[in-house]
Amino acid sequence: MEPQHFPSKSDILDAAARIRPFIHRTPVMTSENLNEIFGCQLWFKCENLQKAGAFKSRGACNAVFSLAETDAGKGVATHSSGNHAAALARAASLRGIDAHIVMPSNSSKVKIAAVEKYQGKITFCEPTLEARESTLEKVVAETGAVVIHPYDDFRIIAGQATATVELLEQMPAPDLLLSPVGGGGLLSGTALAARYFSKKKISVIATEPEKANDAFQSFHTKKFVPSLKPDTIADGLRTSLGKLTYPIILDAVDDVVTVSENAIIEAMKLVWERMKIIIEPSSAVPVAALLENKVHVSGKIVGVILSGGNVDLDALPWM
Repeated sequence: MEPQHFPSKSDILDAAARIRPFIHRTPVMTSENLNEIFGCQLWFKCENLQKAGAFKSRGACNAVFSLAETDAGKGVATHSSGNHAAALARAASLRGIDAHIVMPSNSSKVKIAAVEKYQGKITFCEPTLEARESTLEKVVAETGAVVIHPYDDFRIIAGQATATVELLEQMPAPDLLLSPVGGGGLLSGTALAARYFSKKKISVIATEPEKANDAFQSFHTKKFVPSLKPDTIADGLRTSLGKLTYPIILDAVDDVVTVSENAIIEAMKLVWERMKIIIEPSSAVPVAALLENKVHVSGKIVGVILSGGNVDLDALPWM
């Protein structure tokens, strides 16, 4: 029996059915060149090609479309530096409700533009977690909007899990799955989907920047460590794990490894150059783990979640 506080298999199947009209079933790509480099079979789940450019559309649509009419009418609110902000604004616009988005003042221009495109109502704040949370409280007090947390929400986790449900249908049975980890919504969903929907045991490995290694510390010490001063180009991975995601990760994830900033940049360039697809730095972190030999993949079948492709082309990390 799964603990009752985890999203269940049926929760994830319900999410998949709920969001199907509103998202892409993203392609899975392979690269003979990368297979040769790393000595394994790599299958890339291309959430960089998802609606709003990231996996976040899955969780946002599941959360927004599972709201009762009375709650939905008040609108939704969140704090987010980027992909969840755009995804929630898009999901809200699809349902015809307001989305109030608190964004740090240092959010990337491309992600601010995406929120504006989907008619999200932006309130800027200082780039600290305290400022984000206190500003969100004020917005909710003024609007009565329903808070949809970027990752610490079972509806979000169940939605993000659908990427792995699809991946398992699109590739041979994997030996392991690689996912980036920030707040843990994608990672939690990935690990639960691997457990529920695979006939064999799959190792789920989380990958994280060394300069934002709170999940690595929290996993290996078994004591929650917050993300205090993350200093990584992987802007989607600067958040702390959540009260809901952390227990799932401890229970269902096999390992957490960290990678250098240089490896993230090299991995991002490698995917752009060899696969001809655009990924953002956070998406490159699992590939960086391969570059730095942080994961043993020789001869294995490996699924990799490419989490998003929202990049400011005027501020590429190698420029």
